[in-house]
Amino acid sequence: MPEMLQLLQDPTAWVALVTLVVMEVVLGIDNLIFISILTNKLPPEHRERARKIGIGLALVMRLALLGTIAWIVKLTTPVFELFGHGFSWKDMILIAGGLFLVWKATKEIHHNVDPVDHNEDFIASSATTTFAAAIGQILLLDLVFSVDSIITAVGMTPHLPIMVIAVVAAVTVMLVAAGPLARFIEQNPTIVMLALAFLLMIGTTLIAEGMGLHVPKGYIYAAMAFSALVEVLNMLSRNKRKKAAAGKAAH
Repeated sequence: MPEMLQLLQDPTAWVALVTLVVMEVVLGIDNLIFISILTNKLPPEHRERARKIGIGLALVMRLALLGTIAWIVKLTTPVFELFGHGFSWKDMILIAGGLFLVWKATKEIHHNVDPVDHNEDFIASSATTTFAAAIGQILLLDLVFSVDSIITAVGMTPHLPIMVIAVVAAVTVMLVAAGPLARFIEQNPTIVMLALAFLLMIGTTLIAEGMGLHVPKGYIYAAMAFSALVEVLNMLSRNKRKKAAAGKAAH
């Protein structure tokens, strides 16, 4: 309690909190895009529940990792060396998660480009199996994004209460944004392909990070924001043309 009072009176702690909340929200975008795309593959009656479970698991995992900060810090210690680069557990988790994301995004892109080829659909036809498979895959990616998120938090502030507040705030934003984002992606098929391209880029970035090649996150998110802006302009243009065509047809 005394520590909390000291933090409340410390302006630098407030700056650290705001900065960390923004950083955690930005890092959560990757997690949220994946959850939105995956849950949209489920039957409509299961989507909302799957999104809440997925985001709830993300919160539980992040808070659990915060409770083991001493162990988390050790994840960055090299375990073995290959080609002159020391690989830590964090590196291996990022590489595994990146490979999974690349595989997942590639399969989904193929399925969207050639929807007739049902053999390529990685989700089983049974609703129960589909729900279980979706939750399992969300859990796997939650782990990868949670490790990245918490290691970032540990590097930004030594105060555990600030980390906890930032993580809870970021996951709350994810929970509020999940439904609207999933519906927006579902209603705009071209956005699905753009989101899958984002996942492909994020997966490649995770692999590069795991290999020791630092890719500034700012470049990645700037590219994503620019692509999203271009797609929004395309959507506005298409809607204007549709309205103009409808107006001509009415006359």
